[in-house]
Amino acid sequence: MTQTMTSRSNWLRPWATIAAAAGAALIVWVLSVPVAGVELVVGSGPSRQSVGPGAVAVVSLLAGGAAWALLAFLAARFRGGRRAWRITAWAVLTLSLLGPVGTGATGGVLATLLAMHMVVGMTLIVGLARPGR
Repeated sequence: MTQTMTSRSNWLRPWATIAAAAGAALIVWVLSVPVAGVELVVGSGPSRQSVGPGAVAVVSLLAGGAAWALLAFLAARFRGGRRAWRITAWAVLTLSLLGPVGTGATGGVLATLLAMHMVVGMTLIVGLARPGR
């Protein structure tokens, strides 16, 4: 493989991983909201907000961008940076699961929020952790 093709695939793979994470979250949203009829609303009283596909996509893409930026920083600056990133990524995913629980969500709403966190986090960890070839 030529240097240009290798560089191109190294550049495209993280973007594809981030897009896949957002796509996976949107699949969970579609299966939960329009298909299963879950009313995906978080908060209570006047602060109640509906979680739509736009918010799901944007937050997933932002999380992916942040994950990739941290990985690039750690890998470039520290020996063992990829390992440090994996440990950090698992810790962040674990802590992120507290967010849906802290909203007071229950039932289908809680299951949907947890599933979205898991598919985004797992996709990013598996997809970004692999070193480029």
